[in-house]
Amino acid sequence: MKIAVLGAGLVGSAIVKDLASEPGYHIKAIDVNQQILERLRVEASVEVEQADIRQEGKVAALVAGSDLVINAVPGFMGFDTLKSIIGAKINVVDICFFPEDPFLLDELARSMGVTAIVDCGVAPGFCNIILGSLSSSLDEITSYTCYVGGLPQVRMLPYQYKAAFSPIDVLEEYTRPARFVEYGQQVVRPALSDPEMIDFQGVGTLEAFNTDGLRSLMQTMKIPFMKEKTLRYPGHINLMRTFREGGFFSTVPLEVKGQMVRPIDLTSKLLFEHWKFHEGEADFTIMEVIIEGNKGGRSLRYTHYLLDRFDEKTQITSMARTTGYTCTIVARQVIKGLFTQKGICPPEYIGRTAGCYDNILEEYRKRNIKVTEKVEEL
Repeated sequence: MKIAVLGAGLVGSAIVKDLASEPGYHIKAIDVNQQILERLRVEASVEVEQADIRQEGKVAALVAGSDLVINAVPGFMGFDTLKSIIGAKINVVDICFFPEDPFLLDELARSMGVTAIVDCGVAPGFCNIILGSLSSSLDEITSYTCYVGGLPQVRMLPYQYKAAFSPIDVLEEYTRPARFVEYGQQVVRPALSDPEMIDFQGVGTLEAFNTDGLRSLMQTMKIPFMKEKTLRYPGHINLMRTFREGGFFSTVPLEVKGQMVRPIDLTSKLLFEHWKFHEGEADFTIMEVIIEGNKGGRSLRYTHYLLDRFDEKTQITSMARTTGYTCTIVARQVIKGLFTQKGICPPEYIGRTAGCYDNILEEYRKRNIKVTEKVEEL
């Protein structure tokens, strides 16, 4: 079984290592960074290839002969890369979180007979799978709320944050308008809006703010109330608002000493040096999914809670674990025929497919990712 992994960053490397542990899988890691690839070649005993996939026709050539592709490139490259993979008639699991609508590729994927699973991380991803699973058992779902965040274990001023996945994609959370649903109607509010202070078991008080994380759920689920909020340490919202309102995240070029510069490019260059995790630096991932609905005349609230921490033994970050392992578990479901639907498939389709949700929980347990569920009658 040949699997190509496009993108070998923090999350991509975890994906490569997890898949390489499976007997009978031949893994090829593809990235522009030769240093990362050499490390993977030694640590995971996989095939590696250094390449810039933005070159015309490069993706199809790189993945030729693969049985499945993992698309783990940064979001700004994700849509075009996914389109090329589908065009090569190869099944794909995607974690890119690109801004474009993935359903624009649905007709192409169906015509090519391709299973293309998108947004297959922790959030979006596992939270969608939870919702999809409950949608199959409840008579009606009346509300869906997801709180999620990945944070360094140690808080350090001024940012109190580090990026455990592509930093340029993090900035999207602070600039992209947040879409959610109230009374069955789509509502759009600015990112970083509607702050809440919430206490979480095992973590303490965090602040939550609106982000555009519902994505495919806006089209696939008819639920009158839906929202997603990102979690950070208290104080982060005001700092990011200062950057945004000051124009530091602007994509409109400015003239600086005769050179045209996009403010976001300069800001990214400066911020990302501070947001890098040092080797061995611990992080954690927290997610709470609250779903209310009706079953057999009873009103119920389901609360799913995930709290995962840096793996000292493997030195893999929690965000890479929760995002990457969700991806690899679903990839195995495709390979083994547990999920066979063709076309663009968001994670909620996985959740409503018999056996898939239970399989994910079982595989999570093997990797020491703990999820608790509480059910209350309202």
